[in-house]
Amino acid sequence: MSSHFDAIIIGTGQAGPALANRLSEAGQKIAVIERARFGGTCVNTGCMPTKTLVASAYAAHLARRAATYGVIVEGQIGIDMKAVKARKDKVSDTASKNIENWLGSMPGCTVMRGHARFLSPREVDVSGARLTADRIFINVGGRATVPPIAGIDDVSYLTNETMMSLDEVPSHLIVLGGSYIGLEFAQIFRRFGSQVTVVEAAPRLVAREDDDISAAIREILEIEGIAIHLRTTCSGLARSGTGILATLETPAGRIAVAGTHVLVAIGRTPNTDDLGLSAAGIETDARGFIRTDDALRTSVPNVWALGDCNGRGAFTHTAYNDFEIVAADLLDHDPRRASDRITTYGLFTDPPLGRVGMTEREAIAAGHTILVGKRPMSRVGRAVEKGETLGLMKIVVDADSRQILGAAILGTGGDEAVQCITATMYAGAPYTTLQRSVLIHPTVSELIPTVLGELQPT
Repeated sequence: MSSHFDAIIIGTGQAGPALANRLSEAGQKIAVIERARFGGTCVNTGCMPTKTLVASAYAAHLARRAATYGVIVEGQIGIDMKAVKARKDKVSDTASKNIENWLGSMPGCTVMRGHARFLSPREVDVSGARLTADRIFINVGGRATVPPIAGIDDVSYLTNETMMSLDEVPSHLIVLGGSYIGLEFAQIFRRFGSQVTVVEAAPRLVAREDDDISAAIREILEIEGIAIHLRTTCSGLARSGTGILATLETPAGRIAVAGTHVLVAIGRTPNTDDLGLSAAGIETDARGFIRTDDALRTSVPNVWALGDCNGRGAFTHTAYNDFEIVAADLLDHDPRRASDRITTYGLFTDPPLGRVGMTEREAIAAGHTILVGKRPMSRVGRAVEKGETLGLMKIVVDADSRQILGAAILGTGGDEAVQCITATMYAGAPYTTLQRSVLIHPTVSELIPTVLGELQPT
């Protein structure tokens, strides 16, 4: 015996609940299936809890620097990690519960707890219950990739998920991976008082960025006392008393680093391996990401894949945009395409990196004749006033079309300031439109027109 629905949504990340709401408002009968916590990675083990930790770490960092602002803080600055965790948990738990309650309040929406597996293109099993639907939407997200390092199964390694359970400050945290997740945790726990070592196989941190941006990120972290090993891999992990011994292959030879905790942050794997996709004929690529067309349809006409599992962007904002694309196509008769969006993201270290579009290296590789404008944050009034002058602003422009190709703002407020560049790019306006804009003083954004006025050929 099976139950039939107009639509089944598997997973409750950023795309699933919003799509359920639109389908419910359209009068459809829907089933939403969740096997773990409502809200997916962002709410539970990603954006919200980590940025809550970033805020606590920033408070500690600022308190230690209070004297530079003429503020006297009596006594030693300490970290109550149990209180930090409780604050983080409250933020995350409230958001997750709100999503669960929202789904439960939607007319025509049946919320089911359990693991979904495809039985056919229109049928899924949920813990023994069979459901059929005219349309099925997959929104199952991803998880940390665990590399085949010798001895890794013999130690209690951490991922971005299990980091959320820490209620103590590690004495020495070894971070495997020098990109977004790894660097955010590295700085958080350094500011909490941990000794931190970052291990990165590439020649620079955050290897997708231009050399100058990567170098500036490294400088920021090293100033805070984080040890960084580039062109280095971890070849083995072993227990060492109550800690962990990491064997590292460095350019200068093999070394051993003793730590108390190891965080694995070298990539993400989609949660698609246990969905029974082959039973439905749903194709994946070699890494397990579900193949989709520009409207996010899979190889099966009545099935869509949204969010991290489709490999089109491992970000909350791209997952939500996936929902917008599908809803516009199915409900608004307004076809939209995933390829229309401009890549944009942030690295939420302090100071943060706001990024949009191409890097300088990518623009040159794509055949553009480019102009580049740069300004160190030490020459941005708002940064000077705040006493936070590390980083730089960088904008890349096509010399022929005068279109902005990309930008990086690494500095205080960079994650917000970059958004006006993003809006200009979506508008299709030439860089001169933004250059001639009059922006509020004193802000970081007000220097963007200045940078655009100082473009130089490379």
